[in-house]
Amino acid sequence: MKTILKQICSTLLPIALGSLILLSCVGNSKKSSDNMAKMYEKGTFGYDLNYLSEKDSGLIVLKSDDEKAQLILSAKYQAKVFTSTTNGLEGNSHGFVNYRFFDVGVVDEHMNGFGGENRLWLGPEGGQYSIYFAPGKEQVYDNWHTPKTIDIEEWTVESISESSVLFSKTMELNNYQGSVLNMTVERKVSLLSDADIAKMLGLALPQDVDVVAYATENIITNNNDFEWTRKTGTVCIWMLDMFNPSDSAVTMVPYNQGDEKELGRVVTSDYFGEIPADRLLDDNNGTLFFKTDGKMRGKLGMNAKRTKAIAGNYDPISRRLTVVTFDIDPSAVYLNQEWNPERDPLIGDALNAYNDGPLEDGSIMGPFLELESCSPAAFLKPGESLSHLHNVYHFVGDEVVLSPICEKLLGVSLQQVKQVF
Repeated sequence: MKTILKQICSTLLPIALGSLILLSCVGNSKKSSDNMAKMYEKGTFGYDLNYLSEKDSGLIVLKSDDEKAQLILSAKYQAKVFTSTTNGLEGNSHGFVNYRFFDVGVVDEHMNGFGGENRLWLGPEGGQYSIYFAPGKEQVYDNWHTPKTIDIEEWTVESISESSVLFSKTMELNNYQGSVLNMTVERKVSLLSDADIAKMLGLALPQDVDVVAYATENIITNNNDFEWTRKTGTVCIWMLDMFNPSDSAVTMVPYNQGDEKELGRVVTSDYFGEIPADRLLDDNNGTLFFKTDGKMRGKLGMNAKRTKAIAGNYDPISRRLTVVTFDIDPSAVYLNQEWNPERDPLIGDALNAYNDGPLEDGSIMGPFLELESCSPAAFLKPGESLSHLHNVYHFVGDEVVLSPICEKLLGVSLQQVKQVF
């Protein structure tokens, strides 16, 4: 699958002061307005492209040569991959786009939930090193504020190639310790070819499976004149993927079996109260199953020694198998993100999975499901950098064709997944 960039002007137009780049025209002979004139059904990639183009005139669309695999990216909205498709404009849109939040048009002081199937945040969210709570403030919702640089501020497009885009953002973050951490964050998103996918996953792609996949390389660099230590506090790279749930969707989390004294507990399942047994199942054979129907809020976590650096989600209704892979270092320190400064800040998770659901007052942000990964703690000297790779793969097709992929990558058949709950 030869990848080319179809929605970038052949000549990028610098505007006065050189700070703005126009990215809304198409590189081939058809203009974007020709495509936008067509109405698409809600839930399709075409619908989301039309909708998001009204919010951001500089959207970047990466396409495969046959235009089936496509991604929507946005510098305006913090270098997000908003959504993707395996079957062009008429195909399903895989990412969660929060139309309700967009339509209200009100800036939220805590977090602006635009959605997006892949976004970069920084952690920790809570605890002694938190960058979401001011020093001395009780770690409760009223005092929780997402840093604007990862919430509402525009990022810079540094470069564009035929298959990838590089974004950057310089940040100054205050943490719970009272330290001011200065850093540059870079983020490269690359649309993967069929050959890339086969090589990276070690599998042969069946002809009757539609696929879209992309790699993200995320880097933070210490711009301070001091080292980030356990005394100053530090950050981690935090990747969050928001996908559309369904009544039958199930997340699969393979894990390393072994002694709890050596590897730690298999799962932390009480982030928002204990996940009920009818929604989280351990098959005792190295796989966790998590019901992701968007009807009950719950989150699980897994440490770097337990996770196999891969997780997935299967939705038999849309015939979509999603797989994410990411870097891990079992010997490294990972940060605790819980809203509790009394907890050890240096014991945390490398993998998280989330199912959205109504709050006590009946309100809900989504619904959506999430797969997440984190880098180790960035204990960096001045000028040093830390990178974290996080890749997303969507396979769409019949169960008989998808099941061998699931078995190879996640260790379970789709028949098992369908029957687990």
